[in-house]
Amino acid sequence: MKVQLAGVQYDGRAVDLTDRGLSPSAVAAAVREEGAGGVDLTVRCPDPGPVHDRVGVVTPNATVSVRAALAAAARSRGLSAPQDDEIAATANRIAAVDVPDVSLQEARRRVAEAEGDETELRERVAALRGRVQALRETGTDPADAEAELATATRQLSEAETERIAAEQALERARDRAETAHDRREERLRLRDRKANLERAARDHLARQVHAEFRDAVAAVPGEGSAGTRPGEFEGDDATAALAVARVADVDAPLVLAVDRFASATAAADRLDVPVLHV
Repeated sequence: MKVQLAGVQYDGRAVDLTDRGLSPSAVAAAVREEGAGGVDLTVRCPDPGPVHDRVGVVTPNATVSVRAALAAAARSRGLSAPQDDEIAATANRIAAVDVPDVSLQEARRRVAEAEGDETELRERVAALRGRVQALRETGTDPADAEAELATATRQLSEAETERIAAEQALERARDRAETAHDRREERLRLRDRKANLERAARDHLARQVHAEFRDAVAAVPGEGSAGTRPGEFEGDDATAALAVARVADVDAPLVLAVDRFASATAAADRLDVPVLHV
């Protein structure tokens, strides 16, 4: 690990930055991405993994999901769960579910407009027919009215065609909407299945390292005790985070913002992880 801060370089497995006024979040950002901690802070180190998502920053008010953190710790050590293959297969099935983006609003608007145009033209045709008939009965030349009637009749035929086409388009849109609904339901079912599998996998993984976690809780400074079930823990979450870090196999540094150790070196030795003490 190499830390560059305001022109000063720190090297080693344990770096003490407690007198530099840095926020834990800024240092954690620098651990995740070189240069992300600010213009004056750069941390060069191995890439952090899933364990860092759970316990990468330890503060007095830390919140830790112990079972999930232990599962990540188990995976960091190369352990696996029997559900892994099915989780991957289910994830692929979820990705393959194509849900079409369907809106009935435009199709319904088209039908409503077509129906309105058709009704208006039908009334105009009826009125013109009456006018033509009246002109004929009175012996008046109906030629102009007959031309208007012919135009209106043609427009009515076109409006009827448009209305039929709009209704057919709406029906197709409804079919697509039904398909989209079915596929959304299928995707939700698969997501529920995947969540259940992941929960079972976390339980399995946490069970594999729980005994070591129980020993780690006793070995790190702080208040807490681990129960007999996987991930069971009572105490402050900072203690749980430290114990998880001790169980895990990680190369990227832990950002430590609690005063539980005599020095950054002491923390790195006790936890057996690289440490940035802020």
